[in-house]
Amino acid sequence: MTAAQITPEVGPAPPATPLIRLTGVTKTLRGQQQPRAILDGVDLTLHSGESIAVLGRSGSGKSTLLSLIGLFDRADGGQYLLGDRDITRLPERKAAALRSSEFGFVFQRFFLLKHLTAAQNVAMAMVNGQGWLPRRKRKARAMAALDQMGIAHLAKHKPPRLSGGEQQRVAIARALVRDPKILLADEPTGALDTETGNVVVEALRAATDRGCGLILVTHDHDHAAKMQRILHLDHGTLSPMEVRR
Repeated sequence: MTAAQITPEVGPAPPATPLIRLTGVTKTLRGQQQPRAILDGVDLTLHSGESIAVLGRSGSGKSTLLSLIGLFDRADGGQYLLGDRDITRLPERKAAALRSSEFGFVFQRFFLLKHLTAAQNVAMAMVNGQGWLPRRKRKARAMAALDQMGIAHLAKHKPPRLSGGEQQRVAIARALVRDPKILLADEPTGALDTETGNVVVEALRAATDRGCGLILVTHDHDHAAKMQRILHLDHGTLSPMEVRR
C-alpha cells in the first residue's frame, strides 16, 4: 500500500479551551463585626459563544463574583484560568491591561459621559487598551458598534436626549467596540421597563453569535431563561438550574 492510499484516522476534535475557568474560588467579606464567606468553593467555566445567567437573592454575592471575574477584585482562594493562563495572582498593572483587551462590561447604571455624543462615548473605549488608532478609524468602529445595536441614527445625540434603553444600548456598543472575548453584564436591565429590558438582553445575547462569551447577572428569571445555562448562587455555592423554554 502506497502512502497515497493510506487514509489517516480522523478522531473527534479536541475540546476547545474555555475562555475562563474558576476552580474552588473563595471570597470572604471583611470589615464587619463578623467576616462573612460570600463565595465558598465556586467552580465556573465559560466557553466562546456561550451565554450564562447567574441568579441569586440580593446580597448573595453575584456582583462580587462578576467583580472577581472582571479582575476588579481578587479571590481569597482557588484558581482562575483565562484561556490556558493562570491569572489567580496577577499584579494590578497586568490585570488592568487584561480588562482593556479581553473584557467588555455593562452595568445597571450606564456610566455615559453626558457632554459627549453617543458615538464619542463609544469611541472613548478605544483610547486606552487598544494601542493608538487614528481618529477616523475610531469613529468608523464606533459607528459600526452603534449600528449593531440599531441606534446608528442616534450617534450625534448626547445622553440626556436618549431614553434609558437607548443609553444602555450605547453602553453595550461601548463594551463591544473593542471586540472583547468576554462580556460581563451586571443587572443591565434593572433600571428599564420590561419591553426595553427584553431588547437589551437580546442585544447582549446576540454578541455570543460573534463568539463572545457572556455572563449575565440578573434577578429576572425571564431574562435568565434566554441564556444557554442558568446558575444559582446561594450561600456561597454556585449550582446549575434547569432552563425551561
